[in-house]
Amino acid sequence: MASFASYQTHLKAFGVGIVLAALGVGGYLYFGPAASASLPTVTVYKSPSCQCCSKWVTHMEEQGFQVEVESKLRVGPVKEQVGLPSSLAACHTAVVGEYVVEGHVPAQEVKRLLRERPEVRGLSVPGMPVGSPGMERGNRVEPYEVVTFTPSGETSVFARYGQ
Repeated sequence: MASFASYQTHLKAFGVGIVLAALGVGGYLYFGPAASASLPTVTVYKSPSCQCCSKWVTHMEEQGFQVEVESKLRVGPVKEQVGLPSSLAACHTAVVGEYVVEGHVPAQEVKRLLRERPEVRGLSVPGMPVGSPGMERGNRVEPYEVVTFTPSGETSVFARYGQ
């Protein structure tokens, strides 16, 4: 004859489950929205069919940013409007606060930009380097730089990846 756990064993397991669920919800409420509430919304201008841009949007959302997507058949005019030097262009352009974020910039660098508030126009990862957020190809990471740029077009290295 099969042996069944007692009513008390089931009750204890149910109680442990409730406690764990409450801890999970509490942790989410404490860490989840609090982190994203302090971050400004990111508005992303991208082609409606670009999959790597959509993956970058997901990366930003997973890192606590609220993201609004503006699909554009032509993103070039947006790049000109925000003052992006053509040498720094990538596939999508984002605006966060008063900054421009061009291409596959890691969310941690956007957070650093917002925290440090340097006097620049924005950040860029020119081109589409493999291994940058949204351009993942397994463990492969091509060396790339995140650069700042000023309204006059001056650039400076902000971070390096894949070195």
